[in-house]
Amino acid sequence: MAEIQAIAVLGAGTMGHGIAQVAAQAGYQAFLYDVSRDLAEKGVRKISENLKLGVDKGKVRPEERDAALARITPVDDLEAVSRCDLLIEAIPEDLSLKRSLFKKLSELCAPTAILASNTSSLSLTDIASAARGPERVVGMHFFNPVHLMKLLEIVRAYQTSDGTVQAVRGVGTRMGKQMIEVRDRPGFASTRLGVALGLQAVRMLEEGVATAEDIDRAMELGYGHPMGPLKLADLVGLDVRLAIAEYLYKELGSDAFRPPQLLKQMVRAGKLGRKTGEGFYKYPASGS
Repeated sequence: MAEIQAIAVLGAGTMGHGIAQVAAQAGYQAFLYDVSRDLAEKGVRKISENLKLGVDKGKVRPEERDAALARITPVDDLEAVSRCDLLIEAIPEDLSLKRSLFKKLSELCAPTAILASNTSSLSLTDIASAARGPERVVGMHFFNPVHLMKLLEIVRAYQTSDGTVQAVRGVGTRMGKQMIEVRDRPGFASTRLGVALGLQAVRMLEEGVATAEDIDRAMELGYGHPMGPLKLADLVGLDVRLAIAEYLYKELGSDAFRPPQLLKQMVRAGKLGRKTGEGFYKYPASGS
Protein backbone atom coordinates (compact mmCIF):
# COMPACT_ATOMS: atom_id res chain seq x y z
CA MET A 1 0.00 0.00 0.00
CA ALA A 2 1.07 3.60 -0.64
CA GLU A 3 2.63 5.59 2.18
CA ILE A 4 0.00 7.35 4.28
CA GLN A 5 0.35 11.11 4.17
CA ALA A 6 -3.18 12.48 4.64
CA ILE A 7 -5.68 11.29 7.22
CA ALA A 8 -9.36 12.18 7.35
CA VAL A 9 -11.37 11.82 10.56
CA LEU A 10 -15.12 11.54 10.13
CA GLY A 11 -16.92 13.00 13.13
CA ALA A 12 -15.59 16.01 15.07
CA GLY A 13 -16.85 15.01 18.52
CA THR A 14 -14.75 14.03 21.53
CA MET A 15 -13.09 11.05 19.89
CA GLY A 16 -12.93 12.51 16.40
CA HIS A 17 -11.17 15.74 17.24
CA GLY A 18 -8.84 13.82 19.55
CA ILE A 19 -7.82 11.49 16.71
CA ALA A 20 -7.33 14.44 14.36
CA GLN A 21 -5.12 16.11 16.96
CA VAL A 22 -2.75 13.15 17.36
CA ALA A 23 -2.66 12.71 13.57
CA ALA A 24 -1.62 16.33 13.10
CA GLN A 25 0.93 16.16 15.92
CA ALA A 26 2.41 13.07 14.24
CA GLY A 27 3.00 15.12 11.09
CA TYR A 28 0.06 13.99 8.95
CA GLN A 29 -2.18 16.34 7.01
CA ALA A 30 -5.46 15.96 8.91
CA PHE A 31 -8.96 16.69 7.64
CA LEU A 32 -11.68 16.89 10.30
CA TYR A 33 -15.11 16.24 8.80
CA ASP A 34 -18.57 16.70 10.23
CA VAL A 35 -22.02 17.24 8.76
CA SER A 36 -21.76 21.01 9.24
CA ARG A 37 -18.83 23.39 9.03
CA ASP A 38 -19.71 24.75 12.48
CA LEU A 39 -19.29 21.31 14.07
CA ALA A 40 -16.00 20.72 12.27
CA GLU A 41 -14.67 24.12 13.34
CA LYS A 42 -15.84 23.50 16.91
CA GLY A 43 -13.70 20.35 16.86
CA VAL A 44 -10.68 22.35 15.73
CA ARG A 45 -11.28 24.84 18.56
CA LYS A 46 -11.24 21.95 21.04
CA ILE A 47 -7.92 20.80 19.58
CA SER A 48 -6.56 24.31 19.96
CA GLU A 49 -7.62 24.33 23.62
CA ASN A 50 -5.95 20.97 24.24
CA LEU A 51 -2.72 22.13 22.62
CA LYS A 52 -2.76 25.40 24.57
CA LEU A 53 -3.05 23.41 27.77
CA GLY A 54 -0.12 21.30 26.62
CA VAL A 55 1.94 24.44 26.04
CA ASP A 56 0.93 25.84 29.45
CA LYS A 57 2.10 22.61 31.11
CA GLY A 58 5.36 22.60 29.18
CA LYS A 59 4.51 19.36 27.36
CA VAL A 60 4.10 20.95 23.91
CA ARG A 61 6.33 23.65 22.43
CA PRO A 62 4.53 26.68 20.95
CA GLU A 63 6.00 25.96 17.51
CA GLU A 64 4.74 22.36 17.71
CA ARG A 65 1.26 23.61 18.54
CA ASP A 66 1.28 26.04 15.63
CA ALA A 67 2.56 23.41 13.21
CA ALA A 68 -0.08 20.89 14.29
CA LEU A 69 -2.92 23.39 13.94
CA ALA A 70 -1.66 24.38 10.49
CA ARG A 71 -2.02 20.75 9.36
CA ILE A 72 -5.71 20.51 10.33
CA THR A 73 -8.46 21.43 7.89
CA PRO A 74 -12.14 21.46 8.97
CA VAL A 75 -14.51 20.29 6.22
CA ASP A 76 -18.21 19.50 5.77
CA ASP A 77 -18.05 17.87 2.33
CA LEU A 78 -17.04 14.23 1.87
CA GLU A 79 -15.57 15.10 -1.52
CA ALA A 80 -12.91 17.07 0.36
CA VAL A 81 -11.61 13.89 2.01
CA SER A 82 -11.82 11.63 -1.03
CA ARG A 83 -8.07 11.86 -1.75
CA CYS A 84 -6.97 10.92 1.77
CA ASP A 85 -4.93 7.76 2.27
CA LEU A 86 -6.55 6.79 5.57
CA LEU A 87 -10.08 7.62 6.70
CA ILE A 88 -11.01 7.03 10.33
CA GLU A 89 -14.71 6.99 11.20
CA ALA A 90 -15.66 8.34 14.65
CA ILE A 91 -19.43 8.77 14.33
CA PRO A 92 -22.07 7.51 16.84
CA GLU A 93 -22.22 3.78 17.65
CA ASP A 94 -24.99 2.92 15.21
CA LEU A 95 -24.29 -0.01 12.89
CA SER A 96 -26.58 1.16 10.11
CA LEU A 97 -25.00 4.64 10.10
CA LYS A 98 -21.52 3.16 9.95
CA ARG A 99 -22.40 0.71 7.17
CA SER A 100 -23.94 3.54 5.15
CA LEU A 101 -20.86 5.73 5.62
CA PHE A 102 -18.41 2.96 4.70
CA LYS A 103 -20.38 2.13 1.57
CA LYS A 104 -20.25 5.78 0.53
CA LEU A 105 -16.56 6.21 1.37
CA SER A 106 -15.55 3.04 -0.49
CA GLU A 107 -17.24 4.36 -3.62
CA LEU A 108 -15.84 7.87 -3.25
CA CYS A 109 -12.21 7.17 -2.34
CA ALA A 110 -9.37 5.50 -4.19
CA PRO A 111 -9.35 1.67 -3.96
CA THR A 112 -6.03 1.94 -2.11
CA ALA A 113 -7.46 4.12 0.67
CA ILE A 114 -7.73 2.42 4.06
CA LEU A 115 -11.09 2.71 5.83
CA ALA A 116 -10.91 2.46 9.62
CA SER A 117 -13.53 2.56 12.33
CA ASN A 118 -13.10 3.78 15.90
CA THR A 119 -16.03 1.62 17.06
CA SER A 120 -15.59 0.28 20.58
CA SER A 121 -17.81 -2.78 20.21
CA LEU A 122 -19.65 -3.17 16.89
CA SER A 123 -18.75 -5.86 14.36
CA LEU A 124 -16.00 -4.76 11.98
CA THR A 125 -16.86 -7.72 9.75
CA ASP A 126 -20.41 -6.40 9.39
CA ILE A 127 -19.16 -2.86 8.72
CA ALA A 128 -16.62 -4.10 6.16
CA SER A 129 -19.25 -6.08 4.29
CA ALA A 130 -20.90 -2.81 3.25
CA ALA A 131 -17.75 -1.51 1.57
CA ARG A 132 -16.16 -2.08 -1.79
CA GLY A 133 -12.80 -3.69 -1.11
CA PRO A 134 -13.63 -4.92 2.41
CA GLU A 135 -10.04 -6.13 2.84
CA ARG A 136 -9.02 -2.50 3.45
CA VAL A 137 -11.43 -2.06 6.39
CA VAL A 138 -9.96 -2.28 9.90
CA GLY A 139 -10.71 -1.20 13.43
CA MET A 140 -8.61 1.55 15.05
CA HIS A 141 -10.05 1.86 18.53
CA PHE A 142 -8.59 4.88 20.33
CA PHE A 143 -9.19 5.82 23.96
CA ASN A 144 -10.36 9.03 25.58
CA PRO A 145 -8.60 11.45 25.92
CA VAL A 146 -6.87 10.42 22.70
CA HIS A 147 -3.87 12.73 23.09
CA LEU A 148 -3.07 11.28 26.54
CA MET A 149 -4.07 7.61 26.35
CA LYS A 150 -1.34 5.37 24.94
CA LEU A 151 -3.40 2.37 23.81
CA LEU A 152 -4.56 1.75 20.26
CA GLU A 153 -6.61 -1.42 19.78
CA ILE A 154 -6.35 -2.69 16.21
CA VAL A 155 -9.29 -4.89 15.27
CA ARG A 156 -8.98 -7.30 12.39
CA ALA A 157 -12.28 -7.98 10.59
CA TYR A 158 -12.75 -11.33 8.88
CA GLN A 159 -11.94 -9.60 5.56
CA THR A 160 -9.02 -7.39 6.71
CA SER A 161 -5.77 -7.96 4.82
CA ASP A 162 -2.33 -8.25 6.40
CA GLY A 163 -1.23 -5.20 4.42
CA THR A 164 -4.01 -3.10 5.95
CA VAL A 165 -3.02 -4.11 9.47
CA GLN A 166 0.63 -3.40 8.74
CA ALA A 167 -0.22 0.07 7.41
CA VAL A 168 -2.29 1.14 10.43
CA ARG A 169 0.36 -0.25 12.76
CA GLY A 170 2.78 2.15 11.10
CA VAL A 171 0.38 5.02 11.74
CA GLY A 172 -0.04 3.99 15.38
CA THR A 173 3.73 3.88 15.86
CA ARG A 174 4.13 7.35 14.37
CA MET A 175 1.38 8.62 16.70
CA GLY A 176 3.30 7.24 19.67
CA LYS A 177 0.68 4.62 20.53
CA GLN A 178 1.20 1.19 22.04
CA MET A 179 -0.88 -1.35 20.14
CA ILE A 180 -2.69 -4.59 20.70
CA GLU A 181 -4.25 -6.61 17.88
CA VAL A 182 -7.53 -8.47 18.37
CA ARG A 183 -9.95 -10.44 16.25
CA ASP A 184 -13.43 -9.17 15.53
CA ARG A 185 -15.46 -10.43 18.49
CA PRO A 186 -18.17 -8.52 20.42
CA GLY A 187 -16.49 -5.90 22.60
CA PHE A 188 -13.02 -6.88 21.33
CA ALA A 189 -10.63 -7.03 24.33
CA SER A 190 -10.70 -3.62 25.99
CA THR A 191 -14.43 -2.86 25.87
CA ARG A 192 -15.44 -6.37 26.88
CA LEU A 193 -13.27 -6.24 29.99
CA GLY A 194 -14.01 -2.61 30.80
CA VAL A 195 -17.77 -2.92 30.47
CA ALA A 196 -17.88 -6.08 32.60
CA LEU A 197 -16.03 -4.23 35.38
CA GLY A 198 -18.16 -1.10 34.99
CA LEU A 199 -21.46 -2.98 35.15
CA GLN A 200 -20.34 -4.87 38.25
CA ALA A 201 -19.53 -1.53 39.88
CA VAL A 202 -23.07 -0.30 39.10
CA ARG A 203 -24.54 -3.47 40.61
CA MET A 204 -22.48 -2.96 43.77
CA LEU A 205 -23.78 0.60 44.05
CA GLU A 206 -27.32 -0.64 43.41
CA GLU A 207 -26.95 -3.23 46.20
CA GLY A 208 -25.58 -0.69 48.66
CA VAL A 209 -22.21 -2.43 48.97
CA ALA A 210 -20.40 0.92 49.07
CA THR A 211 -20.66 4.50 47.88
CA ALA A 212 -19.69 5.47 44.34
CA GLU A 213 -16.64 7.25 45.74
CA ASP A 214 -15.43 4.20 47.66
CA ILE A 215 -16.07 1.80 44.79
CA ASP A 216 -13.96 4.00 42.55
CA ARG A 217 -11.24 4.41 45.20
CA ALA A 218 -11.02 0.62 45.50
CA MET A 219 -9.93 0.36 41.87
CA GLU A 220 -7.84 3.53 41.83
CA LEU A 221 -5.86 2.84 45.00
CA GLY A 222 -6.03 -0.94 45.14
CA TYR A 223 -5.46 -1.74 41.46
CA GLY A 224 -3.78 1.38 40.14
CA HIS A 225 -6.57 2.39 37.75
CA PRO A 226 -6.23 6.08 36.80
CA MET A 227 -10.01 6.48 37.07
CA GLY A 228 -12.62 4.40 38.87
CA PRO A 229 -15.28 2.54 36.84
CA LEU A 230 -18.15 4.84 37.84
CA LYS A 231 -16.20 8.02 37.06
CA LEU A 232 -15.26 6.43 33.74
CA ALA A 233 -18.90 5.64 32.98
CA ASP A 234 -19.75 9.29 33.60
CA LEU A 235 -16.98 10.35 31.23
CA VAL A 236 -18.04 7.94 28.47
CA GLY A 237 -21.74 8.70 28.94
CA LEU A 238 -24.23 6.42 30.68
CA ASP A 239 -26.34 6.20 27.53
CA VAL A 240 -23.31 5.01 25.57
CA ARG A 241 -22.41 2.52 28.30
CA LEU A 242 -25.99 1.19 28.34
CA ALA A 243 -26.12 0.79 24.55
CA ILE A 244 -22.83 -1.16 24.55
CA ALA A 245 -24.00 -3.35 27.44
CA GLU A 246 -27.24 -4.17 25.61
CA TYR A 247 -25.30 -5.04 22.47
CA LEU A 248 -22.85 -7.29 24.32
CA TYR A 249 -25.65 -8.98 26.28
CA LYS A 250 -27.49 -9.69 23.03
CA GLU A 251 -24.39 -10.98 21.25
CA LEU A 252 -22.76 -12.95 24.07
CA GLY A 253 -25.77 -13.94 26.18
CA SER A 254 -23.75 -13.58 29.39
CA ASP A 255 -25.30 -12.19 32.57
CA ALA A 256 -22.07 -10.27 33.10
CA PHE A 257 -23.39 -7.84 30.47
CA ARG A 258 -27.04 -7.71 31.55
CA PRO A 259 -27.70 -3.98 32.10
CA PRO A 260 -28.45 -3.17 35.77
CA GLN A 261 -31.81 -1.53 36.51
CA LEU A 262 -30.04 1.43 38.12
CA LEU A 263 -28.21 2.18 34.87
CA LYS A 264 -31.45 1.97 32.87
CA GLN A 265 -33.27 4.27 35.32
CA MET A 266 -30.51 6.88 35.27
CA VAL A 267 -30.51 6.97 31.47
CA ARG A 268 -34.31 7.32 31.42
CA ALA A 269 -34.00 10.19 33.91
CA GLY A 270 -31.48 11.96 31.64
CA LYS A 271 -28.61 11.56 34.10
CA LEU A 272 -26.00 10.65 31.50
CA GLY A 273 -22.80 11.74 33.22
CA ARG A 274 -20.52 14.67 32.53
CA LYS A 275 -22.34 15.80 29.39
CA THR A 276 -25.58 16.44 31.33
CA GLY A 277 -23.95 17.58 34.56
CA GLU A 278 -24.99 14.55 36.59
CA GLY A 279 -24.44 10.81 36.55
CA PHE A 280 -22.94 8.84 39.40
CA TYR A 281 -21.39 12.19 40.36
CA LYS A 282 -22.46 15.82 39.92
CA TYR A 283 -20.47 18.19 37.72
CA PRO A 284 -20.34 21.97 37.13
CA ALA A 285 -22.80 23.38 34.62
CA SER A 286 -20.07 23.43 31.95
CA GLY A 287 -19.62 19.66 32.29
CA SER A 288 -15.89 20.14 32.85
